[in-house]
Amino acid sequence: MTNALPTDITSILHQLSELLQRDANEEAAQFAMLARRQFPVAAELIRLHGIALLRLGRRREAQVALNRAAELAPDNIELQCNLASLAMAEGKADAAIGRLHQALAKAPGHPALLQALGTAYMSLRQHAQARDAFALAVQNMPQHPMIRLNLAAVEMELGHLQQAEAQVRQVLQQAPSTDVAHAMLGHMMHIQRRPQDAASAWLQAGKFAPDNAQYMLQAALMLEEAGDLAGSDNALTEALARSPESVPLMAQLLFVRRRLCRWQGIDALSESVMLAAADGKPGIHPFAFLAEDADAALQLRCAQTYAEGIEQQAAALRHQRNLRHTTPLPDSPIRVGMLADGFHETAVGQHIVALIEALADSDLDVHLFATTPDDGRAIRRRLAAAATLHDVSALQRQEQAALIHGTAIEVLFDLNGYRGRGNAEVMALRPAPIQVGWLGYTGSSGAPWMDYLLTDAIALPEALRAHISEKIVRLPRCQQPNDPSRVLATPPSRAACGLPESGTVFACFSETHAVNPAVFARCMLVLQQVPGSVLWLLTGPADTDERLRQAAKALDIAPERLIFMPRLPYAEYLACYAHVDLYLDTLPSNARACASDALWAGCPVLTRTGETFAGRTVTSLLHHLGLPELITADGVSYIGMATALGNDPQALATLRRHLAQQREQHPLFDMQGFAADFRRAVRAISARYRIGRPPADFDV
Repeated sequence: MTNALPTDITSILHQLSELLQRDANEEAAQFAMLARRQFPVAAELIRLHGIALLRLGRRREAQVALNRAAELAPDNIELQCNLASLAMAEGKADAAIGRLHQALAKAPGHPALLQALGTAYMSLRQHAQARDAFALAVQNMPQHPMIRLNLAAVEMELGHLQQAEAQVRQVLQQAPSTDVAHAMLGHMMHIQRRPQDAASAWLQAGKFAPDNAQYMLQAALMLEEAGDLAGSDNALTEALARSPESVPLMAQLLFVRRRLCRWQGIDALSESVMLAAADGKPGIHPFAFLAEDADAALQLRCAQTYAEGIEQQAAALRHQRNLRHTTPLPDSPIRVGMLADGFHETAVGQHIVALIEALADSDLDVHLFATTPDDGRAIRRRLAAAATLHDVSALQRQEQAALIHGTAIEVLFDLNGYRGRGNAEVMALRPAPIQVGWLGYTGSSGAPWMDYLLTDAIALPEALRAHISEKIVRLPRCQQPNDPSRVLATPPSRAACGLPESGTVFACFSETHAVNPAVFARCMLVLQQVPGSVLWLLTGPADTDERLRQAAKALDIAPERLIFMPRLPYAEYLACYAHVDLYLDTLPSNARACASDALWAGCPVLTRTGETFAGRTVTSLLHHLGLPELITADGVSYIGMATALGNDPQALATLRRHLAQQREQHPLFDMQGFAADFRRAVRAISARYRIGRPPADFDV
C-alpha cells in the first residue's frame, strides 16, 4: 500500500473501491482508517471502511462505522442496505425489515431497498411478503437480472412454477449468458420431472461458467435420470477435469461407470472413493456405495456422513414446521404409513402387493404414500384397493411430510431408503413419531431420524449388529415378502429368446452396476468349465452389451456365448426363467428381487454369502426356502458348485422339481403368515411408543 494518501476524497474513494473489488480487505481497512483522519466526516469513506471491517469479520467495529456513516448520511440507500445486511448476519431479520421499511418511507419503491427487503423476508421464510417486495423491485427496475431471479426463486418456493419460469426466461432474453439463470431453469425443469430439459439448462450454465464443476455435476445427474448414462459420463468427466479433488464427482462417476461397465481405471477410482468414505468426506451416495467392496463398518460410516448433510438442512425446517406428534389412545387402531416411489410395476410394488392385500382385513390402518404418478396398471390398482393410497407425486418434499403428518401416521415405513429419490429428505422432517427402514436399501441409514430397521436374523446376524445405527426388529422368516399370485406368461421358445437349442443356460439379470469385473470373471470361469453353456444377461444402457462381449473375448470366451434379454413386461420376464438352468447371484450386492423371481418361477439360484447386509439377502431367501446347498462361502466354492450343477442336468432338474413343490406350500411364499408376523412387529413397535419406552432391538 502506498504510504502517501491522495489529497482529494474522490481519488481516495476510487482507490478504496479498487481494493475492495480485489478483496484486499485488510489493506482496504488500513487505508480507510488513515483516510478517515484526513476526511473524518466523509460518509461514503466511513461506509466503505465498515464494509472492509465486515468482510474481515470485525462486526462490532463495522457496526460502529456504519452507524456513524448513517448519522452523516441518513438518506444513503446503500448504507441502509448495508446496515440491514449486518442485522441479518447477526440473526436480526426483524430489525433489518424494520430499518428497510423506514428507508422505503423516505424513498418509496427504491429497487435496492426492495431487493434487500425481499431477501430479509426470504430468510424468515415469509415467501408471500418476499414475493411482493421482489415484484415491486422488478416493476421499478425491469432490466436488473438478479432482482428478477430472486423473484423467480420465491415464486418457486410458493409453488408457482410457471411464473418462476417466465421470470427466468425473461432474464435469459435480456442476458443470454447469465449462468445463474440457466442453472435456475435447470432446477425448475427438474422439479417438473423434465430431466432432459433440466440437463440442457445445466449444460448451458456450465458453458457460461467454465470453472464451475457443480453445474456439470447437476447436468450429469439429470442426464442419468433421463436414461442417458453415456452423456452423464461425459458431463462427469468434464466436471472432474474442472475439480479433480471433488469427492462427490469421483463417487458419481464411479457409479455411472459401473453401470456402463466401463471398467478401465475403475479400481483406482474405487480406492479413492473408499478412502474418502473412511475419512468422513461428504458427497458419496450410500446406495451407490453398496456396489463397492466395502465392509459393513465403512458402509455405515458412509451413510452417517451422508445423513449428516441431510440433517443439517432438515433441522431448521423441522423447527419451523414444528410437526408435533400426539400419542394415540391405548385402544385406537395403529395407523401405518409406507412411503415409496415403487407403488406400481416395480420390484417394490410387485413384491409387497400381496402383503398389503393380506393386511386389508387386519387391525392395522395402512396408508401408502406414492411419490410416483399412477401408471394405470394392475399393481397400482391392487394396492389402491387394499389400502388408502395417497398420490403425493406432485408435492414438494415438505408438502409430502406435512401430508403424512396430517394423516396422523404412527409408524412410517420407508420402503426405498437411500435408493429412492428424496425419501430421506422427507423422513428427516420427522412426519411420523416412529420411522422404520425396510426393503429398498439393504444397509443402515446412519440417520438419527430412523428408529428401526426391519430384517431377519440371517440377512442381519448378530455379528453385524455393531454396524447398524437403528434398533433392529427381526422377523422369524425372510424379511422380503413374495407375491404368491404372480402370473407367468407362456414361455417363448429358446430361439425367440436368442438362446441355443441346447446347452446349460446360466442367467444374471441384475442391474449392470452389480456385474462388476470380479462377478463377470467368475461367470466366465464357469462358462469355460461347462461346455456349450451360455450366460443370459439383462441388456444394459448405451454400449454396455458390446463392452461385455469384448470383455468375454479378452477372457477367451466367445462373445456369442453372452445373450442379452431386453426389458420385458413382468409376466413375460418371469416366463423366461423356464429356460434358465441356474441363476448366478452377484456380490457385494445380492440380486434380491431377481433371485426371488427366479425361485418363484422354479429356477434355482446360487449365491455366495457376503459380509454385509446387502451381501446376505439371497442367503436369507435360500436358507428360509430350505436350500442351504446353494449357499457358498467363497469364490472357489461358488465357481465349483456352479460348474458341477452346470454339468449335471439331473441335479438341476431335481432342484426345479423341489422348487415347484415348495412354491405351493413353503412359508417363503405364505403372505398370510408374513402378514401375521408383520402385524406382531408393528404392534410391538407401537406398544413401546404408546407407553413412552424408547425403541429397542427385539425378535418377533
